[in-house]
This record gives sequence, C-alpha cells and structure tokens, in this order.
Amino acid sequence: MDETSGTLSRVRGRVRSADGTRIAYERRGEGVPVILVSGALCTAETERPLADLLAPRYAVVTYDRRGRGGSGDTGPYDVEREIEDLEALIGEVGGTAFVHGISSGGALALAGVAAGLPVERLSVFEPPFSAEAGARESFVARRRRLAGLLERGQRDAALELFLAEATESVPARPLLDAVAHTLAYDHAVLGDGTVPAARLGRVHARVLVVDGGASPARTRRAAMAVSTALPRGRHRTLTGQTHQVAPHVLAPVLEDFFEEE
Repeated sequence: MDETSGTLSRVRGRVRSADGTRIAYERRGEGVPVILVSGALCTAETERPLADLLAPRYAVVTYDRRGRGGSGDTGPYDVEREIEDLEALIGEVGGTAFVHGISSGGALALAGVAAGLPVERLSVFEPPFSAEAGARESFVARRRRLAGLLERGQRDAALELFLAEATESVPARPLLDAVAHTLAYDHAVLGDGTVPAARLGRVHARVLVVDGGASPARTRRAAMAVSTALPRGRHRTLTGQTHQVAPHVLAPVLEDFFEEE
C-alpha cells in the first residue's frame, strides 16, 4: 500500500526472506536507501523519529525484525536468518544500501556486513558488546538464564531480568510482552557478549561507531574497541548523549557520514 505524507512518499510492504518469512517494512522519502536496524524489543515504529529526520534526503527503510510487529517468525531461530532478512530488504531497495544499526541492531548489522551483505556504509550506535574483564562468563550465564525463563513461558521474569541491566532504549512496558521472546534472538546476535574482533576484521565497508558522552564508561570503552577492530572504523562521541540518543542530534551526524567523499 502506498501513502503520501506531505511532500514525502511513504510506502509500506512486506518482503519475503530466504526461508519464506515475510518481513514488514516502511519506506519514507526518495534517494539513496538507508535501512535502520532496531535494537532489542523495538519495532519499525521505534525508529520513526530518526527516519522522519533522514527522509528529506534519503529513502529510509524501517522494518519489524522477525518475531515483531507485522513480520513473521519462522523457527527455529538462527542469526543467519536475520541476516537473510536484511539481505532481502537490501534487494528490495535496489541491491545496495547504507545501514544504521541501533544497539543490538548494530551488532546484527555488523554481522551481516561481515558475512558479505552489500552495504556501502554502515553506522552503529553503541552496539552492546563488552570489553571488560570477565564479561564472557557473566553474559553467557545471563543468556542461559534468560533462555530458561523464556522456554518455561515466564516472559515477565525474562523482561525483568533484561530491563534490570539493559542499556537498550525500549518501548513502554505494556508493548513488550508480545515481543519478549525475541530477547533470546538479540542475545544470540551478541554471541558471548564480548567484542567479536575476528568477525569485525572481515567488515570492509566504511563504518562509523557512535557513542554518547554521558553513557557509562564501559559502554564507551566497548564502542572504542569495536571501532579499533574494524579495518575502516571510525569512532565519534556525542557530547551529553546517552543510549537513549536524541534523534535530532544523531541525524546530522549520520548525514555527514553518508555524504562524505
């Protein structure tokens, strides 16, 4: 279905991923395609404020990751299926795109580009890896506990476990129950929770890694470690911002990066 909003075109649709799962998306504006990949518990609607700011210059695509909103959820889950979802969206918009990933969506985007997705430029905001000592053990233990809660159908307890330590920007609590099961997906995307240096070494696109100057020091250390591991990585800190970065602060930074020669 096509809709027009002001002077910007707006198109909603679904694309079929490699395993047959239908992925719901919305495209705003015209120009070079920019795909926004959301973080844990979020949907296309979560990224609407940033998409609206970028749409006057780009064809901005927001989408519901599998298991959320209007998208399907074919099991069993595997990170490769989410990479294929992103690949299908890139194909839908012409075969290549710029990508911006938020939090665990940034980790997914990095995994996709490392796997060979045709992404010309990639920006990520605070992918939630850790560069701290002992991070692997604590993350793996939490991932197992979360998986156990979800397998027993204890979604409220799983949400409480995640939200107690989350740096992610998430929707209001009443909206979370329907997508609580996808917490296991985001934890799978993060692997053992540490900065995946070997994988990042296979990312040959130009990458901007952004963090907030008011975010915890451990978050900024992780962002710097991600940037350092990337062959063409660059790091930038946004003064005064946290993980809940203001779209009007982030948008011009992304525009400058996407427009660089």
